Amino acid sequence: MQCALVGSRYFGALVFEALQKEGFWIPVVVVPAADDRLALAAQKAGVAVHVLANPKVVPGDAIPPGTDLIVAAHTHARVSNEALGEARLGGIGYHPSLLPRHRGIAAVEWTVLEGDPIAGGSVYHLADGWDAGAIAAQDWCFVLRGESARDLWERALAPMGLRLITQVAAHARQHGSLPAFAQDERFATRAPMIRRSVSLTEQGGASLASIVVTAHGEDRAGVVSKLSERARGFGANWTGSRISSLGGRFAGLVHFDVPPENVERLTAALNELSSGALQVQVTAGTSTPPPAGARRVTLDLVGADRTGIVNDLSTKLATLGVSIEDLNTTVIEDSERQRFQVTALLLVPKSIDNEALERELKPLADEMLLDVVFAGAPATRPA
Repeated sequence: MQCALVGSRYFGALVFEALQKEGFWIPVVVVPAADDRLALAAQKAGVAVHVLANPKVVPGDAIPPGTDLIVAAHTHARVSNEALGEARLGGIGYHPSLLPRHRGIAAVEWTVLEGDPIAGGSVYHLADGWDAGAIAAQDWCFVLRGESARDLWERALAPMGLRLITQVAAHARQHGSLPAFAQDERFATRAPMIRRSVSLTEQGGASLASIVVTAHGEDRAGVVSKLSERARGFGANWTGSRISSLGGRFAGLVHFDVPPENVERLTAALNELSSGALQVQVTAGTSTPPPAGARRVTLDLVGADRTGIVNDLSTKLATLGVSIEDLNTTVIEDSERQRFQVTALLLVPKSIDNEALERELKPLADEMLLDVVFAGAPATRPA
């Protein structure tokens, strides 16, 4: 039986070796780059390598005549209908979830983030739609307590995928067809890519004045947005806040640092927000310089909501000798999932420069699947 393998990296190379061992003829592998691990394994075995001109699409001419089955193993390229038409039985792919749950590029990560006690893998028919083809085979496993996405993939889901793919390919060779069970759309969820980035920007050390804004009244959409927009328009920095919305009432206390020449104009602009439903009061604040040997850094963190985010972050910061001077957290609701936002003012030892802080916190951001942005505060903040 002739198979064309579309894939990449560690898992693609494993599937290549397994199919060859089971006696399948693989005349070509289709890869995103010539130095990919799958490409190197194919070259060593004397198998032709087709490098995609467009890494997002597998064209029809990538599949050789006489192909019975296309097998996709860790590929982010869509196998086109033209390519599927070149294979007698079409194509199959492996997705590390119990489809239709967690359709998308980050299935294992979302399995862990959502606290699923059970994970699984699915071999499915390649077709139009986002991992939406009929199921050919599935299996499941327990998720261990505290297990990371990488641990789950390496321990259970990659070996499961290898076994399921060879099992379905063997069925196709024996019966000349593929099992097919429609996915139940009632249970479909998405697992989109999660950006993982850490950026650190040191602000200038210009002298700033300090003001405190108190706002309270009827809860209504856009109050925080209006405060931040007015402040940004006058070069002010939102350095700390306490904001609550309870029982239909809004109450907020916000500390801004602002260039001295803009204090009066910003004060007037903020006072203009007062109305019958919302009362805003602006007063002069006081600021103290950071302790000797430390600098202030503001931290903005956004990620999928899960238990333990603040604990994990605070524990990591403590091991670096970084203390939290101010902390504000918010749960953001969207159409798909809850997201968790943290804004914090940190006291960072001067011995830890921006590059070192970024390097130390990036692994945590990757592990927690969060977007993390830092902005260095001025070295001194006079009243």
